[in-house]
Amino acid sequence: MSRQTKAVNTSLSETLPVLLRQLEKVAQIEPEKIKRLFDVFPKQFPELWRTVVIGAYLNDDINLSKAAELLGKHPIELRNDFIKQGIPIKIGTQSLEEAKAEINTLKIL
Repeated sequence: MSRQTKAVNTSLSETLPVLLRQLEKVAQIEPEKIKRLFDVFPKQFPELWRTVVIGAYLNDDINLSKAAELLGKHPIELRNDFIKQGIPIKIGTQSLEEAKAEINTLKIL
């Protein structure tokens, strides 16, 4: 890795958490701006969006139904995709809140 690449990577790793905290603040003050960002992000960077959503799913930050919603797929379709790709399927909910969230997501679909 070149010195310049290493400097950019170090700079990004130091700056990214700060920028993400700022996005959270903007979301509280001007949620419409963040909504527009997330309307564009998946379309402009679909591979990165998919990576982010799958990462959130694997970290148990979102469930399969929410991941499917964010990726514009039916939960069964995404489940089948995950099986083909060797991504673990997390079955069941860990809490009452998760169960309610899954029910609400399915009502939307």
